[in-house]
Amino acid sequence: MVTMMATIEDSLSDKLEAARRDILDEYRAEHNYPWIIGFSGGKDSTLVAQLVFEMLLELPPSERSRPVHIVANDTLVEAPLIANHLSAILDRMRSVIPGLRLPLTVRKTTPKQDQTFWVNLIGRGYPSPTRSFRWCTDRMKIQPTSEYIRSVVDENGQAILLLGVRRQESATRAMSVARYSNGERLNAHNTLSGCLVFRPIVDFTTDEVWQLLLQRRPPWGGTHRQLVTLYRNAQGGECPLVLDKDDAPSCGTSSSRFGCWTCTVVVKDHSMEGFVESGNAHLEPLMDFRDRLASLRTDPDMRMARRRSGVASHLADGSLIPGPFTFEARRLILAELLEVQAKVGEPLISDQEIIEIKRIWAEDATRAVSNQPSAADA
Repeated sequence: MVTMMATIEDSLSDKLEAARRDILDEYRAEHNYPWIIGFSGGKDSTLVAQLVFEMLLELPPSERSRPVHIVANDTLVEAPLIANHLSAILDRMRSVIPGLRLPLTVRKTTPKQDQTFWVNLIGRGYPSPTRSFRWCTDRMKIQPTSEYIRSVVDENGQAILLLGVRRQESATRAMSVARYSNGERLNAHNTLSGCLVFRPIVDFTTDEVWQLLLQRRPPWGGTHRQLVTLYRNAQGGECPLVLDKDDAPSCGTSSSRFGCWTCTVVVKDHSMEGFVESGNAHLEPLMDFRDRLASLRTDPDMRMARRRSGVASHLADGSLIPGPFTFEARRLILAELLEVQAKVGEPLISDQEIIEIKRIWAEDATRAVSNQPSAADA
């Protein structure tokens, strides 16, 4: 048994050393393209960020020439415990970077004000997302972070995106890694021109990731205890950084991943159930409201007959495909959301979103009177 454990430790030590060597070699490469770390706050991206931090700290300040961006995405409807954890980690990173003299920039991307979850659902009346109409992923995850990456590419010619993806995550992830791998350390991103992808922990197992995190304190201070607690309570994993539609199926799956508390793509939100059962009973109204959004979607009395473009759509059998939520349904959802917000004591919708929602309502009311479709949805 001792020999077996020693062999496992040696294997992990070798794998870690290889990953650290790859990271250092790539950082010292002749080109000086900036790095972008896709950071979700979950275990895998945390390990990647930690390895990069540690590599930079081992270099003399004069050799820390390549800029590194740590980029997280906030959909604005993340589960509150996850959103709070992510914000705390990013704030901690920002606070130590100047004193450590690291070439790091920390950014959080969010959806455009007119493309948030609530503006689309309550403002435009989009039904809560389904597998066949997952309108949220592109607007809330893909576009905000992709735009940031494009801006870095435009400024520098190219950029290198570091992702904490691993083959062992799932069969789908393994296929995705294989599809876009060319046997080299860097691979061209399949949708972002000028972006090269670097996966430094692609061959690590889940157990190895946890072992490394538990053995090492984060260079930005504190411990990984809160991260461990989140996973234990949710009994799952983080929703991954999504940068293209090939990754979209992993956003909103039947697994125990945690992400948007409003996600109705899944039948049950197992991670939120885990949070509630582990002592966060104040979040139970979020589960109930998520279920409410799913039930309203299937109520024909809550849906318009035509799409926002003014077109009436039908299935092959001639049955009507319902359009957006009615004005009455949208008002009802907003009123109930504000009640839930007061109950849980967490910010769920911003004043700016409510202003945008009411602006869209006014435009829709004017179009309804003049019988004109929405130009944006035509």
